[in-house]
Amino acid sequence: MDSNNNPSFSSLNLEFNPGSRIIDIFPDQISFNLANKAKNESSRSQQLDNITIQSSMSPHTAIVVSNASVKNDIATSVSHIHIHDQPLVKTVHHTAFVTSIEAELFTIRCGINQACNKANISKVIVITDSIHVAKKIFNMKSHPYQIHMSVILNELRQFFTKCQENHIEFWECSS
Repeated sequence: MDSNNNPSFSSLNLEFNPGSRIIDIFPDQISFNLANKAKNESSRSQQLDNITIQSSMSPHTAIVVSNASVKNDIATSVSHIHIHDQPLVKTVHHTAFVTSIEAELFTIRCGINQACNKANISKVIVITDSIHVAKKIFNMKSHPYQIHMSVILNELRQFFTKCQENHIEFWECSS
């Protein structure tokens, strides 16, 4: 979409300038793990189970499971955040008249925000059934969603700047 036709796009936003983009500055701290459609679902489920078990033993890892759906123009966004020996945090939001992409971005945004603001977290694992939406966060051509993207990118920039070892992984999980 042309930026001149979309009032929500700001080409002055640091997150959207080539060379300043988070994907350019911190490429080794961001990863996407896509489901292999050729493998069976039980193999993927076992892999996600293993990630969850291993991550649960680390006080420096936050697991964010996000999901959103839209039915009858009402969006329900749910995120679960688990960190080592802390209680599971469940956040639920409802809103009306938003797209499913906006609802998913908002859910991922809330989960990342909560995880990155916890003390001593160096690794965030986001498990989502909308990996295509998570990829939009780093795609600078998705200007209609810039408000969500810029908030997420700013949060991640702060998280990565704290320590060079900090990183985020996005894992695809079919619904």
